Amino acid sequence: MAKKTTSLAGLGGLVYSTDQGRLCPGCNKPVDGCVCKQAEVPAGDGIARVRRETKGRGGKTVTTVSGVPLAEAELKELATALKRRCGTGGSLKEGVIEIQGDHVQLLLDELVKRGLKAKKSGG
Repeated sequence: MAKKTTSLAGLGGLVYSTDQGRLCPGCNKPVDGCVCKQAEVPAGDGIARVRRETKGRGGKTVTTVSGVPLAEAELKELATALKRRCGTGGSLKEGVIEIQGDHVQLLLDELVKRGLKAKKSGG
């Protein structure tokens, strides 16, 4: 039986092959082995900075954690774990974890316990 391939003109490349299955249009590798969407670790000095902020938040206090040297998926898991540890809500915005309330010392201790370098930032 001849090898069958399917291509989409708008994507500019092979998207399916009977030999390999579904292919990534970016790198032409099987979707399981795609290197295009591999997690990129943000550049920085590798130190997580924890700070308490109130500006621009209607007087509400938020603790932010920035500079964490983890990929997006791992950062999302860490944010969930930190929110659970503090017992509050929060979010992950552009690589910065925001936790509602003043939890600087608790977050510093938790990050060090998880093997990350962390230090208090700001006043």
